[in-house]
Amino acid sequence: MPRKAQTESIADSHAAPGGAAAVDRALSLLSAFRAGDTSLGLSELAQRTQLYKSTVLRLLASLEHARLVQKLDDGRYALGAGIARLHGIYAASFSLDRVVLPVLRDLVAATGESAAYHVRQGEARLCLYRVDSPHPIRDHIKAGDVLPADRGTGARILIAFGAERVRAGGSKDRQLYAKIREQGYYTAIGDRLADVAGISAPVFRADGALAGALTLTMPSNRYNPRHVKPVLEAARRLAGLM
Repeated sequence: MPRKAQTESIADSHAAPGGAAAVDRALSLLSAFRAGDTSLGLSELAQRTQLYKSTVLRLLASLEHARLVQKLDDGRYALGAGIARLHGIYAASFSLDRVVLPVLRDLVAATGESAAYHVRQGEARLCLYRVDSPHPIRDHIKAGDVLPADRGTGARILIAFGAERVRAGGSKDRQLYAKIREQGYYTAIGDRLADVAGISAPVFRADGALAGALTLTMPSNRYNPRHVKPVLEAARRLAGLM
């Protein structure tokens, strides 16, 4: 009879509802590889997944068979050619609008306000996707509109988490962007337009780089701080999918 682990494994603590435990554990081994890892030893895999080494070895045998993992001459393990094949299929079929728009629609349904996804474009900010609020009174930005890169909650997020990290600007600017990075979102009223409020959060790529800013906008009289939570949840849904 298998021993009961004294410490719950990563897979068991984040098990898929209704899923298969063995699959969750095998996938946790793949997730153990991080940016910069070329290979991992058995002890490292066991430590990162909180699985027994004997369990790790059994799972690795199945992953090797599927070419998702390969064993190197030095006994360490690396991701296999099957990963590259799946990535190629994913990249060929990937459509950003199929990823972003459902999240924006859900956010609008949850809050009743307008949701958008912004990216940096040169010295400006591009509204790449937008789903309007059902309210007749709202701001009228459209997908494809180019907006200021230094005003609006979405712009602040792109600056705070972007590559430039506010190289210029006074101490007040540096304090603002440090606070945004610390809290992980930004809210403001009248930052771009006097009567418009916004709530924005960063969306990150799988490698941790900033992909864009998710923004909820509304007239200032409808601003509700309780909408911060659904904005953060929506940004987390998109994380790693860019």
